[in-house]
Amino acid sequence: MSSVPEPSAALLQRAAAVRRAAVDLGQTDDGQRAQALQAMADALTDRAESILAANREDLQRSAAEGLAPALMARLKLDDTKLAAAIDGVRKVASLSDPLGCRQLHRELDQGLVLERVSVPLGVVGVIFEARPDAVMQIASLAIRSGNGALLKGGSEARCTNEAVMEALQAGLAASPVSADALALLTTRQGSLALLRLDGLVDLIIPRGSNELVRFIQDNTRIPVLGHADGVCHLYVDAAADVDKAVRVAVDSKSQYPAACNAIETLLVHRSIAQPFLAAALPAFAAAGVQLRGDAESVALGVAEAATEEDWSTEYLDLILAVKLVDDLEAATDHIRSYGSRHTDVILTEDAQAADRFLAAVDSAGVYHNCSSRFADGFRYGFGAEVGISTQTLPPRGPVGLEGLVTYRYRLRGEGHIAADYANGSRVFTHIDRPL
Repeated sequence: MSSVPEPSAALLQRAAAVRRAAVDLGQTDDGQRAQALQAMADALTDRAESILAANREDLQRSAAEGLAPALMARLKLDDTKLAAAIDGVRKVASLSDPLGCRQLHRELDQGLVLERVSVPLGVVGVIFEARPDAVMQIASLAIRSGNGALLKGGSEARCTNEAVMEALQAGLAASPVSADALALLTTRQGSLALLRLDGLVDLIIPRGSNELVRFIQDNTRIPVLGHADGVCHLYVDAAADVDKAVRVAVDSKSQYPAACNAIETLLVHRSIAQPFLAAALPAFAAAGVQLRGDAESVALGVAEAATEEDWSTEYLDLILAVKLVDDLEAATDHIRSYGSRHTDVILTEDAQAADRFLAAVDSAGVYHNCSSRFADGFRYGFGAEVGISTQTLPPRGPVGLEGLVTYRYRLRGEGHIAADYANGSRVFTHIDRPL
């Protein structure tokens, strides 16, 4: 962690303020937090034009600096995208309260009752690149779950992020929740030093490039929720419906190629390769997708030869690697070797083959006959997502409110002491009660 600077006095002061506000926020009731979110959405609506103007400034500057097309796509915030983000804030307000949910209710003995109850994490630190809509998503989920948040966006979205944060804090100021519950960091030094705030920040959520996520994972003692790669696969089985497979494959790649849930490799069973590629090649061409294939797929019309590097590349662009395989086992072997355990898909009309694939592929999302683009918290009905986790331990996959809460054991007694159970004068009953 030698490359991570010590936090400045100003950063420590700001983080401490967020921490204090988070303590109070965690004690608000469901209605107060919902009211705060509606006020945030109202403030975003009132300031929509200034937010869009700030985004146009960011886009102009980033284009002049040669920002990659994939990042430019993520940076752009138009009327439709902003309206959807504001609607997302309102939808989060209507979600069930994640706090105070009793997960366990057990009588240990007469008058000695144990509960396990959901509570906020405390403070989350979020570092992201070129995603101004992420500010609204993360902030709304943080407030709904009773957490404070320190947010650091990429410099390419600086003006947009500042305009959005001003609106969010204005909304909080008009609500029962302190505006100090949210804070925006604007310097690279601040984002790096955030990684050292293990006494003030409970979770780091990186949303950005492979390099960003890996750097954060390697340079903090704070738990990290996220994924470094989104190398998603789609396997066209021998028993696939060709027309259906073409539609799903094209959508999985081209609907939003800059997203981490877009497929990067297309695996095709050798026995269906000729009819499938005959239909798929013009469809991919019409969508502007450049294909890079193994020798057999090139022989069937794929224009460019793939290299070994292509099988493990997250393009985030209209580029797709294509490989023919002998059978389902060969497909799952390839996914295990090159995949990132994000989202992988099988297209088949054979239910048994689908079940084998769903059981064999150890990814956060494993799909049958549908687009990989459904790997999204909003589409899962979570209201929004704080990120996607590909780790084995929970939370896993698109993470919504449930990833921002932990639990606390509460034990209520009537003067009970452990010595009575140690000497046998009392015994545990361990009777589960209704939740």
